[in-house]
Amino acid sequence: MKKKEPYIPKKFPPEKIEWKEIIPLIGMANSAIARFDGMLQGLVNPSVLLSPLTTKEAVLSSRIEGTQATLEEVMQEEAGFTDKKISSSLKEDIKEIINYRNALTFAEGELSHRPMTLGLIKDIHAILLDSVRGKDKSPGEFRNSQNWIGIPGMPMEMSRFVPPDPIILQEHLERWEKFLHFDEFPDKLVQLAIIHAQFEILHPFKDGNGRTGRLFIPLFLFWKKLLTKPSFYLSEYLERNRQQYDDKLLFITEKGDWQGWIEFFLNAIIKQSEINIGKSKKMLELYEKSKMEFAAATQSQYAIAALDTFFKKPIINTSLFLKTTAIHNRGTGNDILKKLVNAKLIKLLKPSEGRKPAVYIFYDLLNIVEDKKIC
Repeated sequence: MKKKEPYIPKKFPPEKIEWKEIIPLIGMANSAIARFDGMLQGLVNPSVLLSPLTTKEAVLSSRIEGTQATLEEVMQEEAGFTDKKISSSLKEDIKEIINYRNALTFAEGELSHRPMTLGLIKDIHAILLDSVRGKDKSPGEFRNSQNWIGIPGMPMEMSRFVPPDPIILQEHLERWEKFLHFDEFPDKLVQLAIIHAQFEILHPFKDGNGRTGRLFIPLFLFWKKLLTKPSFYLSEYLERNRQQYDDKLLFITEKGDWQGWIEFFLNAIIKQSEINIGKSKKMLELYEKSKMEFAAATQSQYAIAALDTFFKKPIINTSLFLKTTAIHNRGTGNDILKKLVNAKLIKLLKPSEGRKPAVYIFYDLLNIVEDKKIC
């Protein structure tokens, strides 16, 4: 079996980009991001309205790495409800997904007072690998040993790709960071395409590189002020086109084909933004319609707080509902939930049992996020 050698990165950033060939794509991609941000700026409470999309992104980005948990399973677990005894493997999946969401929230806060650096990337990585598979693989630290990409358990000789030797890793990471801070590059989306690809090629951590690299996409757009919130998620497109995603990255190292990768990435932004805008508009329409319906059904001062809570947590138990809405009287909270169920605005997923609280679900919202009729 032929020995595989670690990849030695070529000149970075790449110099041979055929700009004329991609000018139309650059224009469409930037226009798509601008439209999405325009919609974001029009939202009174984007953190509430887009919260389910953040969890969906965490699910899909983690699925690319092999997790099997669904959005509904994550939300059910957080609500303390499952209709079956779940495996330890599924619990690990769910924890990884929750970590992804937590890392994104942490990074957004950090970027308000510090720049994007290798140090922040390591902090993000430490959160991603906290108490999950990979927790024994130096969370928050760049690798000092050789890794490779391929089927788990396969030897390096049978791998798909062998990232750079750890001896030269630091110097290439420093070049990567320097380019990250280079503000004179002709286009920020092309810059992001190059930055994301090079990060995946360097594969600087022992584990969790894919998730870290994809999480970096909305953070870069936010940091560079192309977005007012890091809420543009690309994993849905990348997961749906997984083979092409992997191949285009590999062709950079095998053929020096940066052009093909950049075109793929810009197309991903264009197509995913249409989906993101469509879902966000539907969620906003649902929110505006539900404001009146929740108020009419409950006749309560807590109607909007209840609606916001179901947007943040479409599957929720009574105890968490009371805590999130700041309703201090359990009787009042239970009465609101009962009225919402009677009005068919939410459904009872599981009645209370002993000391276990009842669990409720807001199907109308989940149907939009999942883009299918769940119920």
